[in-house]
Amino acid sequence: MDEPLISVVIPMFNSERTIEAALFSVKSQTWDGRFEIFVVDDGSTDSSRAVVENYIRENPGENIHLIIQENAGVSAARNAGLRSATGDYIALLDADDLWYPEKTEIQMLFLKNNPGIDFLGCRVRGHTLRYPYSANQNGYSVISFRKLMFRNEIRTCTVLFKRNIIERCGFFDDGQRHGEDLNYWLRISEHFNMAILDEELVSAGGGKRSFGVSGLSADLSAMERGFQKNLAEMRVTGRITLLEFNAYFLFYKGKYLVRIARSFILKKLKK
Repeated sequence: MDEPLISVVIPMFNSERTIEAALFSVKSQTWDGRFEIFVVDDGSTDSSRAVVENYIRENPGENIHLIIQENAGVSAARNAGLRSATGDYIALLDADDLWYPEKTEIQMLFLKNNPGIDFLGCRVRGHTLRYPYSANQNGYSVISFRKLMFRNEIRTCTVLFKRNIIERCGFFDDGQRHGEDLNYWLRISEHFNMAILDEELVSAGGGKRSFGVSGLSADLSAMERGFQKNLAEMRVTGRITLLEFNAYFLFYKGKYLVRIARSFILKKLKK
């Protein structure tokens, strides 16, 4: 029996220096199965498109599809790939991230041995699972709505999930550019079982920090607005009470101020 098909979706914007390595990390997977890869060029103004076209010519057997669109943001780019995907499973990868060779093999084996899990993430290089996530005796942590509301421990470049999630939950919010991954995870958590492996299988963005990597408060501010948008949506859909909404609102504001302070301190230390 043939192994299932995995659709890999890679949004790309001005990624001429990293996209080839990201694609090669998919090619280097030890999993003995089939991939289809959708690279979505989200209005790049550098030579990203030419790099991908050249890679496709040099790797004709890799089943890579280049989708070109005007700049519409990462959510719209991912959705363009998801709408074209035909695989039994969906994997997400960003253009500046790298999968370790064994990533797909380990995750697919886990899903085979744990058929009740629909959505699976893993750790990225240099990160450990933090509260409220902790690995059980089988080496993974269950992901729940409440845990996600406290902390999003799932990087998009780590996830592998079953196709029926798209059929039930739809796509990313096209208009959301910050906190869009958490928004999607929260919606998935209402209907599906999710988990994260306590195993490092991805190098994300060259090991940069998740928040404020540029040290610019504007980026952190936009991320904060994304979190507040998610919070409002959870209230409107009835997944949290008004009391919980107010508590989470203050909690997110506190986290935002901590990130601003941390980014400021790190900038000073670099000088």
